[in-house]
Amino acid sequence: MLVSFAGLWVLYEVQPLPMSDIAVYRAEGEAAASGGDLYGFTVTKWDLPATYPPFAALLFIPTTWLSLGTLKIVCVLVNAGLLALLIHLSCQAAGVRRAAHTLPAVLAATALGLWLEPVFQTFVFGQVNLALTCLVLWDLARPDGARGKGFATGIAAGIKLTPAIFAVYLLITGRVKAAFTALAGFLVSVLLGWLVLPDASVEFWTRRMFETDRVGKVWIVDNQSLQGLISRVLHNPAPGLLWAVPALLTAAAGLYAARRVYLRRGLDIWGVLCTAVTALLVSPISWSHHWVWCVPLLIGLAARVRRHPWRRALLAAVTLAFTVRTMWIVPHHGDLDLHFSWWQQPFAAPYPLLGLSLPAALIWWTRRTVSAPGEPGKPGVSAPRRIPSPRTDQDLTARTRTA
Repeated sequence: MLVSFAGLWVLYEVQPLPMSDIAVYRAEGEAAASGGDLYGFTVTKWDLPATYPPFAALLFIPTTWLSLGTLKIVCVLVNAGLLALLIHLSCQAAGVRRAAHTLPAVLAATALGLWLEPVFQTFVFGQVNLALTCLVLWDLARPDGARGKGFATGIAAGIKLTPAIFAVYLLITGRVKAAFTALAGFLVSVLLGWLVLPDASVEFWTRRMFETDRVGKVWIVDNQSLQGLISRVLHNPAPGLLWAVPALLTAAAGLYAARRVYLRRGLDIWGVLCTAVTALLVSPISWSHHWVWCVPLLIGLAARVRRHPWRRALLAAVTLAFTVRTMWIVPHHGDLDLHFSWWQQPFAAPYPLLGLSLPAALIWWTRRTVSAPGEPGKPGVSAPRRIPSPRTDQDLTARTRTA
């Protein structure tokens, strides 16, 4: 692990990490603490604005207690700890044997996981993705019926809206109480934001949350969502219904696959992963660093490798897809993203292409007949197996984008 972080330090010496998003979070905290205009400022040389709900700004107030330089160091250390925690939670959720998530194993995996492109970009920008992923995964990993299950997921949605889809997943898999608890957590976050920052709350929930162009340009390669893929394929910066209809179909298929794998195979971890990937696909903008769900995805695949050569090949291929950074290799300066030739398109959109294959693979997998008696994959034989509960969720483009 020390070698890995030494490599990060050397890279920083060659080309300092800008960590622009942590500067935005700090500015949000300052605006919340001083009563300033939360959605009226821009910071850094890229003129980045605030895009999160007012509740998030309240959580960012402690970032104002440190200088920006110190805050960047703390952010790197915290994200390193969160990556280790995410690996531990993922191992437990995937049912990996205990020896595989002891401290030495987790530290080794953390050192390697740092160089996965979404994780590395999270460090580069000073992002909160790892924290939100840990929060959601921890919450959903708890046994059904656990007190307050879903509440942390609702809080995560109050910080960054996309985790709200997990409440839908809980609802369609029959866990109604947890789904409404998630809704309660979300409403609590909205209420707290309104009580402390009423004007900013009205502004965000009635106006700012609908301004996708405020977040960034949908067609740049940084955007690894379905809309980004379609915009680049059609050479159209605003695909409109040509994106909206496929997005609705993808959402329906993804949630259907998530429900199916939970009910037929009894594997909650794959339902959660399918839901996460669906959210990343249908969100108007999913920057590459939002795909930190690749960590539990890879661990889930590794847990099922066993002696099957094709599964080992699949694990290697998916790992490679999240490592080689093909979207940064294709020419993408200026508006070149809108002029890719057909053979460049797969290199510009590795994550959405991979994400689209997951629901299809899970639907195919659940259609297979389970011959062994008593396996949860055979309808009506045994109850679904839930996620095991824990014992004790670079190349910074100068074009407009933000957290």
